[in-house]
Amino acid sequence: MPDAQPLTYREAYARLSRIAAELESGDADLDRVLPLLEEARTAYAACRDRIEAVRAVLAGEWATTEPDGDEDDEADDPPGDDPYADPF
Repeated sequence: MPDAQPLTYREAYARLSRIAAELESGDADLDRVLPLLEEARTAYAACRDRIEAVRAVLAGEWATTEPDGDEDDEADDPPGDDPYADPF
């Protein structure tokens, strides 16, 4: 059952929770287990993709340039601009 739009993290997590509860209850008919596992695999992949995207951002894998294109890097500052630098 492919979706037209990708699942949000919240939707995918809710599906995983529902599927886990159904499987743990023991009430899932054997004919329903395989479709449930396929749905769980899709929902798990959506959650994993979102988590990996956040990890990439937190690890600094996004561009380091500012929106106006200027990099915020002190190494580009000319020497002598530091008022606390040792004058000798």
